[in-house]
Amino acid sequence: MPIELKMPALSPTMEEGTLAKWLVKEGDSVSSGDILAEIETDKATMEFEAVDEGTVLKILVPEGSDGVKVGTLIAMLGEEGESAEAAPAPAAKPEPKPEPEVAKAAEPAPPAKGGGETPPAPAQPAKGGSGERIKASPLARRLAEAQGIDLSSLTGSGPGGRIVRADLGKGAAKPAVAPTAVAAAPAPAPAPASTTQPAPVDPGDTPHEAVKLSNMRKTIARRLTESKQQVPHIYLTVDIRLDALLKLRGELNAGLASRGVKLSVNDLLIKALGVSLIEVPECNVSFGGDTLIQYKRADISVAVSIPNGLITPIVTGAEDKSLSKISNEMKELAAAAKDGKLQPHQYQGGTASLSNMGMYGIKQFEAVINPPQGMIMAIGAGEKRPYVVGDALEIATVMSATGSFDHRAIDGADGARLMKAFKELCENPMGLVA
Repeated sequence: MPIELKMPALSPTMEEGTLAKWLVKEGDSVSSGDILAEIETDKATMEFEAVDEGTVLKILVPEGSDGVKVGTLIAMLGEEGESAEAAPAPAAKPEPKPEPEVAKAAEPAPPAKGGGETPPAPAQPAKGGSGERIKASPLARRLAEAQGIDLSSLTGSGPGGRIVRADLGKGAAKPAVAPTAVAAAPAPAPAPASTTQPAPVDPGDTPHEAVKLSNMRKTIARRLTESKQQVPHIYLTVDIRLDALLKLRGELNAGLASRGVKLSVNDLLIKALGVSLIEVPECNVSFGGDTLIQYKRADISVAVSIPNGLITPIVTGAEDKSLSKISNEMKELAAAAKDGKLQPHQYQGGTASLSNMGMYGIKQFEAVINPPQGMIMAIGAGEKRPYVVGDALEIATVMSATGSFDHRAIDGADGARLMKAFKELCENPMGLVA
């Protein structure tokens, strides 16, 4: 009997994904452990492995399909001796019931017994110019109505040409004509800020290309918007003299050369932030509404730029790991991130983040907190600057570091204590190897 292959949940929070690429075709024989497809989640592109062996009888979801729900039947695998004809055809998905265009509260009451007035006919679902019903998700219908967008003017990018939320940005808003039966209906309430669609962009005559957003870019946009809207940020900046840290790094790299280890400045800063969070536990927290989560370990999420956006692989227990261990882990994590091969446990979680843009010559910046974390450290470039040492003016290598703190969970004084601890560790770096 054919084996059903369903869209897997590749992370605890995954609800849908993009079937980016099939690596097999109908008729191919596969064994347990073979890679069948590449699936794009909101964080990475991951491989889908075969558990059973057999022949690919039927591919039911073509590559490039977006919004494929977890549990959706995507292919059929046959056992020895079965043919493709044995695979059942995929069941047709029932069309979602159109939501009524008139709120119940606005529906006219039935006429009194014996009255001659005929109740108005119920609102009909949206139809195209030829009379066929327009296929659209319930959410797309609601948002189109609120924004005055004519669904018949859109081309759907969902399965079977179905109009989905992402397609609304392609339609020009048109004045909505209210039917006489709903003239007294109240205006729809505005959508919450976090779900409001941005206004469609009209590029005019400027040469341009419309690039479809990846699931990762959509998630970045949503999460950063929510962070700035919901998390009150407080920013604290310190200048840090790096000469001692750079000298120690050079000495350590000379001693580690025979082991093939080369420490980066970022490796030392990850360790410094981990130790600082343990020294100032009031900053190693997450705001949970009516609770405050206090972490006993410093798991540092490190921002890594990849072609499709940004991902934050995690160095767990950074406060207790050796610098060489942190260096090796970061090289492996960064390589996996750029190849889109990170596993969920390697990027989900973290108690605080570190983002370093010093390699681009950025002197100072303020990073956006990655909820539910309570803080993120933004690292600028180390540069030669005039610096007062004792009572004398000298030339020193100095960098600026800015901590962004969730003010709901972390008081300014505690954030200042963390920045002080971080500065002292960087300027007296022997504490990182003790």
